[in-house]
Amino acid sequence: MNFQNHFLTQNHILTKVFLSMLLMATLPLTASAQKVFRLYEGKAPGSEHWVHQEIVYESPYNPTKAIRNVVDPTLEMYSPDPSMATGTAVVICPGGGFYYLEYEKEGTLIARWLANKGITAFVLKYRLTLTPEDTAEFHDFQNNSNSGARTVSRNAGNESTPGLPVSAIHLGGQDGIRAIEYLRNHAAELNIHPQKVGIMGFSAGAFVTMFSVLHAKPETMPDFAAPIYGGSLDGGKVPDNAPPIFIACAADDGIAARSPDLFKAWRDAGKPAELHIYSKGGHGFGLLPRNLPVDTWIERLHEWLLSSGF
Repeated sequence: MNFQNHFLTQNHILTKVFLSMLLMATLPLTASAQKVFRLYEGKAPGSEHWVHQEIVYESPYNPTKAIRNVVDPTLEMYSPDPSMATGTAVVICPGGGFYYLEYEKEGTLIARWLANKGITAFVLKYRLTLTPEDTAEFHDFQNNSNSGARTVSRNAGNESTPGLPVSAIHLGGQDGIRAIEYLRNHAAELNIHPQKVGIMGFSAGAFVTMFSVLHAKPETMPDFAAPIYGGSLDGGKVPDNAPPIFIACAADDGIAARSPDLFKAWRDAGKPAELHIYSKGGHGFGLLPRNLPVDTWIERLHEWLLSSGF
């Protein structure tokens, strides 16, 4: 091993240790996953012929748990201590460009924080674009697919789409809608209030969040939504029954550049909206400490939920 590789390996290990210490220092032992719920009884509609296997691996950008090639969508539940439970529930949609899910960094870590505040949190594992099983081939595919240079089969080998298929957003969004429906239908047994069910997401998960709002039926419209560094109207319009929305991003993040437009559209439609734009933070800040004001975005979210009656 040369010096550069040795340094990178050591830095990677130290980062992992730091994140583990952060989790232990900031998250209560009571905020742990209790149950995992499948969203569909059989094969998920629209991907009935998928035969690939889900892969759990390490995120390419953070030494944390990531998941790709999701076939069976689920909700992983994190419950608060019963003495502090508010009845509010939130579906959390991790990001990852629809190629993978930042399941820990933008999922379970967020869920534990919210559960510590009395909110029952559910991490959504939604369907994604099929990627090569081999890790090196996956990274190569991800680097090239943005330009449409690579074509990959999404199901049993008879359907191929260059780049990122529109169906990835559609199927992930359908899973978001189904998650809201599932929680409302099982509210009593989950000890949550059926009119306090919201959804939030990060990056690609923010687009799942917005899809869930823009395509919801009256009975599946979330009670609040929080797209974090991502999401847009995507040519649509604000629904007449749109819920309150909380938006957070960094000014130095080009991917979230349409966040102010989303805020304006909500306000122009006479709907409650709150927007936080931090001068620095980049894309994908999650809850990882950066010694910047953006570190406290989730506290602003919690204040907003309280002031909004959730």
